[in-house]
Amino acid sequence: MRIMGKGRQIGSAAARAMVLALAMAFLGLAGAVGQARAESRIKDIATFEGIRQNMLVGYGLVVGLNGTGDTLQNSPFTQNSLENMLERLGVNIRNATNINIKDVAAVMVTADLPAFARPGNRIDVAVSALGDSSSLRGGMLLVTPLLAADGEVYAVAQGPLSIGGFSAQGQAASVTKGVPTSGRIADGAIVERSVGFRLNSLKSVMISLRNPDLATAGRMADAINARLGIPAARLLDPATVRLTVPADMRGNVAGLLREIEGIEIQPDNQARVVIDENNGIIVMGKNVRISTVAIAQGNLTVRITETPQVSQPSPFSPGPGVVPSISGTPGIVGGGAQTVVVPRTQIQVSQGSKHRLAVLPASVSLDELVNGLNALGVGPRDMISILQAIKADGALQAQIVVR
Repeated sequence: MRIMGKGRQIGSAAARAMVLALAMAFLGLAGAVGQARAESRIKDIATFEGIRQNMLVGYGLVVGLNGTGDTLQNSPFTQNSLENMLERLGVNIRNATNINIKDVAAVMVTADLPAFARPGNRIDVAVSALGDSSSLRGGMLLVTPLLAADGEVYAVAQGPLSIGGFSAQGQAASVTKGVPTSGRIADGAIVERSVGFRLNSLKSVMISLRNPDLATAGRMADAINARLGIPAARLLDPATVRLTVPADMRGNVAGLLREIEGIEIQPDNQARVVIDENNGIIVMGKNVRISTVAIAQGNLTVRITETPQVSQPSPFSPGPGVVPSISGTPGIVGGGAQTVVVPRTQIQVSQGSKHRLAVLPASVSLDELVNGLNALGVGPRDMISILQAIKADGALQAQIVVR
């Protein structure tokens, strides 16, 4: 391999080194640009019309518990359900008295029916105690129909429970880990009915953003139109892009969505500061900006400590004298040594003199803001108050959300 330049020849080794250096520089630049752009796929930030889950719920019984089931006297619905179940199986206990079964618990069963699930598919279910059962460990869920919002049965659940928590108790102590009154059954339900939705018959598809934003939705529409080569996508609002199915893709909407779901775009988010005062958590987005502002953090702390001491007289000190009074009742006169409690009070005042006034320049970034506050020795609790004060001053160019 020879590269000619200015009448001189460069050897093949030098040429390879030059090409390798240029390639590495180009790859590094491309990686830096890609990292800065932080692009995401459409299917990661949006949902397509009709492709969604449906929630299912059911009521059932768990049997096989080791004395940790419901107390029938306190949970009448458990007793009624048990009687109805046994009656359907040919056992009548309605006239029985003093039923005291501790191995049965009433539970609520929930599941998510995936989009386009077909009869025969299996889904996971979650089981939670409804009565006063102390643990569902070792239990078996009996056949439980799972209903949707329309009242129809879409799946049937049954199987042994998997419990992550446990509880142990003795006469003087008890220990509980996790929540022993809830568990899961992997592939515990069989789909009996599918949700009727004809995706390929649609003439247009609504694409909904999980985080509504006009800029992101506009970029999505532009990227889809660039991929398809026609103006098929149209921005409707900050959360919705309408995609008209091209004529050559009619009847093949699934293929159209497969082609566009992998398109990468750069999401744009609002400048927002989320504050959880209860837990002292602060989350700030990268678009948060601060105008020129001076910040000082210092607390006036007054600490008062009471350490009372007992003062006793020296040995062989004369005690208080006892003399008769006019009424005939003995009285105590002063002059003798006594044991007394002497108060000792310490007062400490701290004004936070080590903290200094810091000036943050205009349009500082999130990293500069955090570094500046950390340099002042500001903790999460004080940082919440400082951010709220900066917002009140009008220097914080972001929305504060307090949870």
